Amino acid sequence: MPNHKLIIYQLLPRLFGNNNTTNKFYGSVEENGVGKLNDITHKALAEIKAMGFTHVWYTGVIEHATMTDHSAYGIKIDDPDVVKGRAGSPYAIKDYYDIATDLAVDPEFRISEFKELVGRTHQNQMKVIIDFVPNHVARTYTSDVKPDGVRDFGEDDDSTMSFSPDNDFYYIPGQPFIVPGGYNPGGDEFTSPLKDGKFDEFPAKATGNDVFNPAPTINDWFETIKLNYGVYYLDGKKSYFDHIPPLWHKMFHILTYWAQMGVDGFRCDMIEMVPVEFWAWLIPKIKAAYPDMIFIGEAYDKNQYYNYIHNGGFDYLYDKVGLYDAIRRLTCNEPSVSTWEINAVWNNHCRGIDEHMLRFMENHDEQRVASRFFAGDAILAIPGVIVSATLATGPVMIYSGQEVGEPAEGEMGFSGDDGRTTIFDYWGVPAHQQWMNNGAFDGANLSSAQKQLRNFYSKLLNLVKDNEALSQGEFYELMIANERQHGFDTMLYIYLRYTANQQVLVIANFNRTERAINIKIPVELLAQFGLNGAAVFTDMLTGATFNTADIDAGIPIVIGACNALLLAL
Repeated sequence: MPNHKLIIYQLLPRLFGNNNTTNKFYGSVEENGVGKLNDITHKALAEIKAMGFTHVWYTGVIEHATMTDHSAYGIKIDDPDVVKGRAGSPYAIKDYYDIATDLAVDPEFRISEFKELVGRTHQNQMKVIIDFVPNHVARTYTSDVKPDGVRDFGEDDDSTMSFSPDNDFYYIPGQPFIVPGGYNPGGDEFTSPLKDGKFDEFPAKATGNDVFNPAPTINDWFETIKLNYGVYYLDGKKSYFDHIPPLWHKMFHILTYWAQMGVDGFRCDMIEMVPVEFWAWLIPKIKAAYPDMIFIGEAYDKNQYYNYIHNGGFDYLYDKVGLYDAIRRLTCNEPSVSTWEINAVWNNHCRGIDEHMLRFMENHDEQRVASRFFAGDAILAIPGVIVSATLATGPVMIYSGQEVGEPAEGEMGFSGDDGRTTIFDYWGVPAHQQWMNNGAFDGANLSSAQKQLRNFYSKLLNLVKDNEALSQGEFYELMIANERQHGFDTMLYIYLRYTANQQVLVIANFNRTERAINIKIPVELLAQFGLNGAAVFTDMLTGATFNTADIDAGIPIVIGACNALLLAL
């Protein structure tokens, strides 16, 4: 039985390798520092691999707009009025064929340094995922390293037309782009001749989050331009696919370019803002040349999950509007919350596609578990992390810093004090820096509580990777079999993962207090596994044992507050 369980570590190289602890509000790259691709050393990768990870998602490696001046390397300066943060958003791509200059030790060899990182990752038996941002690009997009014969986005457009299926962009003819009022790029200390509240774009182009007028607001994705896949949004989303729009071919060429460098997968940004017909065309073409390439889609409309998997061709989709939301409510002990919400996930919108759903409790868009905006304590997430990792055979993802309880405290620049680690600003991640220990990657500066937390993640993820039942097995929900018991409450979640060779009973307690329960396993399962009479069960995370004199009568369990057990049957 093949093991296809993906265990993904998301990291931003800009943050991951940064040892600088200054963390000045809106600090420059000189003040706050920046991590480099070369900081992700063999030692760092070996430690990531030892935690059980199979894939590393290198977030923000493609060149994006920034307020930092890289003109010495032949790169045009970006107008700060259309850049978010001093470092810039990794999702405002400036050159799809280039690596972010900030990430290179020697900027002249930045693409070579990325290739070397891919090689190091592969040498440590892990695969490489990078971002693909298909819906929009930076307002300052221009490629200075594109291969011969490649035409830039918009280079052949007829900008007198608001829409044409042969244009790469959407236009607002006769009107200039207007920078949102009230934007103070880079903060009060940042000065630049280009910081004047204006940006020269005529005619104005539509903004990335489907704003089809020349004046987006400060809450829009004003720094980006919407790309045109042949859908006319101002005519009821009418599609023009009688011939393949030029943009489709350009995107195919871009993904092929990165695949040739050894990239093993793409995390695709905001896939629902791009027509499913494009994905149905693109993904099979890439996989024809690279059969093992994986495509992960950031998706939020649960009614479209089936469509993007079975028609679009995605291998995996985010399960944000589903398991993440349910587990967050349970972790935060919200009023009227119940673990039946977990049942609703796999029993409704994930029915038949559960193995395609990517589970997580943190990523760059979401608040840190340990922040005061979420749980306030990383330990409270343990039952949710275990359920996210063991509910199904689909991927599980951990965000760098999560494993050591990073709380993302303070206002960082464009990113306010909101419980998220900034993706817009130059910054160091304090808890992660304690583990990094100036490049030793030995965790010497972690507290005992942080070391215990990281050891928990390591033990769990390696179990998920290596245990046949957890990585490949079937799922059997045990809530109904136990709901009528006296004292049973719906802040507990119980299920079985099993193969013919291995069975694991999972009990998650989202209560803030200890619980005792006598767990009943249906007679047909006991017969299937040949279980009867007295039995001893061992928690694979801690080695604790639980005994029953008669398994038919149930398994008496005492489980700690905000904890979970993985009992080997």
